Amino acid sequence: MATDSVSCLPREMTEKYAIKIVPISFIINGSVYRDGIDITPTEVYQLLEATKSVPATSSPAPGDFVQVYRELAKSVDGIVCITICSDISMMFNSAIEAKQIAAEEFPQLAVNVVDSRTAGGAQGFVALAAARTAASGKDLAEVTRVAELMIPRVNMIAVLDTLYYLARAGRIPRIAAWAGSMLRINPILTFSHEGIGLLERARTKPRAVNRLLEIMENRTSGKPVHVNIMHANVLEEAKALRKSIESRFECVELFITDFAPTMGVQAGPGTLALAFYSEEDGDVG
Repeated sequence: MATDSVSCLPREMTEKYAIKIVPISFIINGSVYRDGIDITPTEVYQLLEATKSVPATSSPAPGDFVQVYRELAKSVDGIVCITICSDISMMFNSAIEAKQIAAEEFPQLAVNVVDSRTAGGAQGFVALAAARTAASGKDLAEVTRVAELMIPRVNMIAVLDTLYYLARAGRIPRIAAWAGSMLRINPILTFSHEGIGLLERARTKPRAVNRLLEIMENRTSGKPVHVNIMHANVLEEAKALRKSIESRFECVELFITDFAPTMGVQAGPGTLALAFYSEEDGDVG
């Protein structure tokens, strides 16, 4: 199994299921860092708050994926690689190109690349479902099928502290960021196989966080849930959100992870996000 560092997977899960992570690079103040290798998410957000320059991100090159395929080829004859949505990143294309390169070096190795059609912890849940299926002894076709079936089930919603960083990254007009700041609007964004965009606006962050819980409640219909709480350098807020979730939902699993800096450099410090899906009969645990 392989995925990229946008997936927000807890380290204990990547280690337990031998999921290889392909890091994404950041360019901040002229220095290049590899996510999770040269710099921690906390350090990224600290640099983001301290600099006026606009950070940039760089998708892994095909060679980065080839290196991961090479490592996995030592112990497996089939790989499923889950990438961030191809509409917002070139990682899917890089993974496909790497598959073609790897075919020459490892003709016996089968590689299936799956576009998660989402990002963050939702992408991570797609990868985790596939990894658990592989660990149960299923073949490559079944592992790939499970990943593809998980895509429409996963959800990811996020509340931003401010529109400033989206505007600075050129994602929205600067006047919209100014208006949002003056009106104390906290945007709620959604990430899914249907697209990425603005879901709602809230006047305060507490109201926005409560709306996250209401949205999750509506989408899971009282079923047991798998949840990943992601935060951009606001761990205490994430812990408070965990308590609220534990009191309102039956959790099969509940993680707190860092919000992937790849998205965080645009969403900004203070972002809180939920990735989740509801349990169904036949799920592999």
